[in-house]
Amino acid sequence: MESIPKDSILEFNPDTLQFLRQQYNLDKPGRIQEAIDLLEEWIEKQPHFLKKDFSRDYLERTIIISKGSVERAKMKLDRICTFRTVYPSFFGVGDMRNCESLSNVKGAFLTKLTKEHYRTFMLKTTAKTYPVGLVEIYQYFFRQCEYIQAHDYCNGLMLFLDFSEGNIMETLKAFNASEIRQVLLIIKDGYGMRLKGIHLLSESKAIDAIVALFKQVFSAKLAARIVVHKTINTFYEYVPKQSLPREYGGNEKSLIELHDQFQEILSGKDFAQYLAEMNKATTNEDLRVLTDNNEALGVPGTFRALAVD
Repeated sequence: MESIPKDSILEFNPDTLQFLRQQYNLDKPGRIQEAIDLLEEWIEKQPHFLKKDFSRDYLERTIIISKGSVERAKMKLDRICTFRTVYPSFFGVGDMRNCESLSNVKGAFLTKLTKEHYRTFMLKTTAKTYPVGLVEIYQYFFRQCEYIQAHDYCNGLMLFLDFSEGNIMETLKAFNASEIRQVLLIIKDGYGMRLKGIHLLSESKAIDAIVALFKQVFSAKLAARIVVHKTINTFYEYVPKQSLPREYGGNEKSLIELHDQFQEILSGKDFAQYLAEMNKATTNEDLRVLTDNNEALGVPGTFRALAVD
């Protein structure tokens, strides 16, 4: 792409495209096109891929989020296609505008990037109970990830979870360690999103229980990036205040407005068609050609013996 296409929600810094390409030595004429060509050639040779016609813009974004590495981009594509096969419950197409789980949970990617070109996802819960668990919330988040994969151009992800008005102990009960591991795998290895930081907002000491659960599941490196904020003021050190929703002291649309805007787009006809097409990007494991190390999903052993829980 010559420039980042204008988007109805997402905005970019003036130097985002040039900065990210330069960061990965892809700024010289023809380099990014050459990388995309290599990725396209590799996809055509994968007999287990059930979809091979990815757009070149999609592949460019895949390479960028993979730190400019074609080899990492190959792994990312392989894994997101495999995750759709292994964990179908997280992926779907239906209209989520009247989803019960989202009545007291609002989340959206913010409009503006940070100075370092990271995209922030904010989620706020006011729920007192979670009668149907968290799967629908994960489904909603992954639909936003699909939108990001199709429209964004960023350096990675900043995650902000606001528990200040929710019931933390009920939230803790709703969390399932196995699901969290699967969600984390999909975020990091499937969508390839580099988590710059995980920020939790709550004055309650009960938030320590959420942190303890996360540390059981996260790698030591990622666990070290968890930051608890008692007030929103300390979060301004990570994301500029003016870039935040107005209820968090910023100048942007409220989180509820952003949530509703995403809901309309993600449940609309155009995106539903796009999502249905992307959900065809699965794998037929009987056709997979294993590496010399018999690795599938980066875990030793055959796919049929694979266990990531």
